[in-house]
Amino acid sequence: MRPHFLLALAIAATAFAAEEYPLGPDSTPQAGVPQGEVKNFTLGTSTIFPGTKHEWSLYIPKQYDAAKPACAMVFFDGGGFAKLDGGFRIPVVFDNLIAKKEMPVTIGIFINPGTVPASEASKGARSCRSYEYDSMGDANARFVMEEIIPEVRKLVKLTDDPEGWGTCGTSSGGIAAFTLAWEKPEHFHKVISYIGSFTNIRGGYDYPALIRKMKDKPKPLRVFLQDGAADLDNLHGLWPLSNRDMDAALKFAGYDHKFELGTGGHSGKQGGAILPDVLRWLWRDAVK
Repeated sequence: MRPHFLLALAIAATAFAAEEYPLGPDSTPQAGVPQGEVKNFTLGTSTIFPGTKHEWSLYIPKQYDAAKPACAMVFFDGGGFAKLDGGFRIPVVFDNLIAKKEMPVTIGIFINPGTVPASEASKGARSCRSYEYDSMGDANARFVMEEIIPEVRKLVKLTDDPEGWGTCGTSSGGIAAFTLAWEKPEHFHKVISYIGSFTNIRGGYDYPALIRKMKDKPKPLRVFLQDGAADLDNLHGLWPLSNRDMDAALKFAGYDHKFELGTGGHSGKQGGAILPDVLRWLWRDAVK
């Protein structure tokens, strides 16, 4: 099976790596659709990641009612997801799907990786992205739950039902999204991982084995995985194969999940194009 799969990846990567994934109408502002608001914040200190500063943003849909707890989704590398003219345009997509009642009223929480100030004036700040996102364990999950979410709850009312919480990311942010739900299943039940780095950057290639070994005690997660056949092949691993292993492990353990293998490389283009349909699938039983 594995040699044939690798051959299929090579053929797809050669023939179709340049395929385009255009954004659809749900990623474009629509006339008459209420538009939510995005607010920007800075967390200047952290106990869990000492010495770091984190920029984060909050999307609040127009339909948000302070008397009713809202659902929420956490996005890693959040700035890219929040851009109104970017590849994902989460505020626009949320506006359109919420208006059509194809997903619940949902707060977007966009978190950028931490940075450490430069030690010299001539140097730039150092990013802690790989340490925070690629590492196994609960440090980043605790950072989200103990340091970011309390700040969010000061501004909006959020549901305590884990079925109302999702998380999303790409690449290292994709494995970070899975780790958040894996470590905190009592808080997060929904995951979108695009081109996830389930490779040996910081041990993430262990996840398929962990999922299989815990088959008798599965976590209550709904997981969407996406990758491209022309994704990375380097010293850390082969991304499409690692995501294929994740797909097989989740299937073996009986998880509610889907895996979409496209033809692109290490890019968010396919993820952005299919995002509205992924959100419909993720929230399919949450809209009354």
